[in-house]
Amino acid sequence: MKTIIVAEIGSNWEGSVSKAKKIIQECKKAGADIVKFQMWRAEDLYSKNHPNWKEIKKSELTFEKARKIKKIADQARIEFMCSVFYPEAVTFLETLNVKKYKIASRTCLIKDPHSLEVLESKALTKKPIIISMGMGGDRKKIERIFSKNKTIFCYCISEYPLEFKKIDWKEALKYDGFSDHTSGITAPILFTILKKQKKSKQILIEKHVKLKNSKGPDASTSMNTKELSELVSNIRIIENANF
Repeated sequence: MKTIIVAEIGSNWEGSVSKAKKIIQECKKAGADIVKFQMWRAEDLYSKNHPNWKEIKKSELTFEKARKIKKIADQARIEFMCSVFYPEAVTFLETLNVKKYKIASRTCLIKDPHSLEVLESKALTKKPIIISMGMGGDRKKIERIFSKNKTIFCYCISEYPLEFKKIDWKEALKYDGFSDHTSGITAPILFTILKKQKKSKQILIEKHVKLKNSKGPDASTSMNTKELSELVSNIRIIENANF
């Protein structure tokens, strides 16, 4: 059994390439397999009257910054991945030779500008796709779009933070991935144990990760890299346990 651990950076790099470098290096040291960023245009997804507009706009991942961050990840020997929210970004990321793509929960609703186009653009790459459907959406339609891609669907509830008691474990175990928004490391560890008992060949865990003193919009619902290290250590023990 192999558990892929994705450190979702989100906006926790705060628009700073130097902070992105630090968090990438710390995620690598913690043992994560992938660092994930988000490529969106603020105007497509948010109102300029949003209370965190300045922070959101600051965290926009431009092509120039993405190129630098991908190089940093390559040097750290950790995979760089993105959720992408407009098709031109998929075209750009293909020039960086990314290995796979993430689909955010809100994209699965196909309500944001360019949602359908970006899904179709990712499908055309024929690369592996990781899909969170925490806001709902038509799974059969998503499966049709990605019929020629290897897919991992993630159990997800889009609440930040998520109360542990709201997790439907019977439903969660129908998925190979778990995009977790609870506080701490208990939920992903339990998911890993239960999936191992079911003899799952591959498991994916995604958690929002921040630097210790991060002040980004996602910071309040993210774990720090020390907690990430604890999570990874526990999951690797579970992987090798005989049960």
